[in-house]
Amino acid sequence: MGLLSSLPSHRRGGGWQWSFLDVVWAVFLLAVVVFLALVFTPRRGDPLSVARSGGAAAVPPCSATEVDLLPCEDPRRSSRLSREMNYYRERHCPARGEAPACLVPPPGGYRVPVPWPESLHKIWHDNMPYGKIAERKGHQGWMKHEGSYFIFPGGGTMFPDGAEQYIEKLSQYVPLKTGVLRTGLDMGCGVASFGGFLLKENIMTLSFAPRDSHKSQIQFSLERGIPAFLLMLGTRRLPFPAQSFDFVHCSRCLIPFTAYNGSYLIEVDRLLRPGGYLIISGPPVRWKKQEKEWNELQVMAGALCYKLITVDGNTAIWKKPAEASCLPNQNEFGLDLCSTDDDPDEAWYFKLKKCVSKVSMVEEIAIGSIQRWPDRLSKPPARASLINNGVNLFEVDSQKWVRRVSYYKKSLGVKLGTTHIRNVMDMNAFFGGFATAIVSDPVWVMNVVPARKPLTLGVIYDRGLIGVYHDWCEPFSTYPRTYDLIHADAIDSLISDPISGTSRCDIFDVMLEMDRILRPEGTAVIRGSPDVIDKAAQVAQSIRWNAQVHDSEPESGGSGTEKILVATKTFWKLPLTSQ
Repeated sequence: MGLLSSLPSHRRGGGWQWSFLDVVWAVFLLAVVVFLALVFTPRRGDPLSVARSGGAAAVPPCSATEVDLLPCEDPRRSSRLSREMNYYRERHCPARGEAPACLVPPPGGYRVPVPWPESLHKIWHDNMPYGKIAERKGHQGWMKHEGSYFIFPGGGTMFPDGAEQYIEKLSQYVPLKTGVLRTGLDMGCGVASFGGFLLKENIMTLSFAPRDSHKSQIQFSLERGIPAFLLMLGTRRLPFPAQSFDFVHCSRCLIPFTAYNGSYLIEVDRLLRPGGYLIISGPPVRWKKQEKEWNELQVMAGALCYKLITVDGNTAIWKKPAEASCLPNQNEFGLDLCSTDDDPDEAWYFKLKKCVSKVSMVEEIAIGSIQRWPDRLSKPPARASLINNGVNLFEVDSQKWVRRVSYYKKSLGVKLGTTHIRNVMDMNAFFGGFATAIVSDPVWVMNVVPARKPLTLGVIYDRGLIGVYHDWCEPFSTYPRTYDLIHADAIDSLISDPISGTSRCDIFDVMLEMDRILRPEGTAVIRGSPDVIDKAAQVAQSIRWNAQVHDSEPESGGSGTEKILVATKTFWKLPLTSQ
């Protein structure tokens, strides 16, 4: 009786009488239960969740503001980072799951790009409707807007009369037309006219520049069909192997080579093949108010035993010694050789070093010793012998890709060798066998060696091809819509840990990135085990590719263990409705 009497009057007896406060508490508790259920219950209808799990739900489009989405070069993120040594302008990728999981749309007026070689001289304006470079650099011959096109006269800041005349000038001192030189690195390239006009000399120049205020230099370069890469020389080694480029070129690239104890010139030395050429055109070479920097550059190049070939106006050319480094020697920069535990080929998120990398196999890979182009393409290079059974693997790989490419063209309908395909990427290049098999086609190939796999990229450069290191669990450093064909051999190996074999990311993420950088109506060729290709086919449907699965070529003997997916990226525009 005492307990009952202690209750409020509205709760006594056999019935329940609700007060206003009871109702409020009940509604609050119900809301909490519903919230927890929504958070912890799998969202079966969420398109991304369905697509990731192997379903066929359509991935939604990104907003129109994301037509040039660059996940790892996003100024909204980089603006909060340190300015020291341009750290903020390097790659800084979002954490897994933070990048937009959507399909990047093309600009409203986008159309299929102008085919090569016409694209060297003009591209559609509406594919990249950004006129800053044309406005600021038109008087220097970079580019100009004419009607429906951007026109590229071939000029640059240091060669306003055109790249061809500039190349003729350099050829007086550098053997650019003899087959002796094949691979070049153009630092701070503008719209890459220098590299574009060297192509007719059978020189493959990889041009790079950062994302900058001019808007889309590299995007313009790739739209033209010129090898180019989004990159900044800041605090890390560039993602290339040591002794890879036959020459390095800087035309007003504004890189302070001798700053930070000469870190940037040391990095150039790491990349330059013995006997190779360093060409600097513009500041600080005989530049007003930069006499101190010009003097330091000459002194430091001398400390590295580089031979000054000429100073012609504001252009200086040095030749790297073809023998082992003259260091250690007495020099005011305190330059010394790196220790024996330094691997000069390590270059994926690897900090710049202030010591000079030791040169190995100098006699075999130096300019003058390595074979001329195109002979160097087919002969096993010396660096292949550093890999267990490397020479034999090289021969087998080369023969394998000749058969496979023939099958792609004749049986699978891949349009290699036509005007439909110019910019090609091999996501898992190994020795560059795929690129070698299509070298006679009107294409160039970005050979990507996954950073967690054996570092075979030096072999690729010795062959006279180009490429970069990359980890495919991260976005690639290029603009959207920049490749016509993307080739992925053993795609599951690109995302698995080489030791444990467990997946570090999902095939969905990799294919979504492939879609970002593939041009509309571009082609993807993916190889893998039947179960992997089955999932790839489901993802292809989710990202609106038209895909077919094929058996592998009969000669491979692996029709039961390997399948090939050939897909075409559909050409869609906003607004895009869900399927």
